[in-house]
Amino acid sequence: QVQLVESGGGLVQAGGSLTLSCAASGSIFSINAMGWYRQTPGKQREMVAIIASGGSTNYGDSMKGRFTISRDNAKNTVYLQMNSLKPEDTGVYYCNALGSRGINYWGEGTLVTVSS
Repeated sequence: QVQLVESGGGLVQAGGSLTLSCAASGSIFSINAMGWYRQTPGKQREMVAIIASGGSTNYGDSMKGRFTISRDNAKNTVYLQMNSLKPEDTGVYYCNALGSRGINYWGEGTLVTVSS
């Protein structure tokens, strides 16, 4: 089992920045990749950014150039730096860990609200 705890959500004005953190605990040795997904109003959950165990990253199209995912292996923590935020970035952001055998673990989510 892997436990994920997100933090860092909140209210920010359009054009501002916010950093989300996700701390992993438990069977972290089984994690192949970690990432962020979001649920925005009226849309299905979408991939925001993923970082693989080897360090390669992948971003959703609308996040490229604005968001950066990184990790601190010593702290078992993944970060999502979000810049140039837009009102359409408003939503609940979920941390995800992909474990062995394709098992997905999810955090409870953290709310990001971008005001115009």
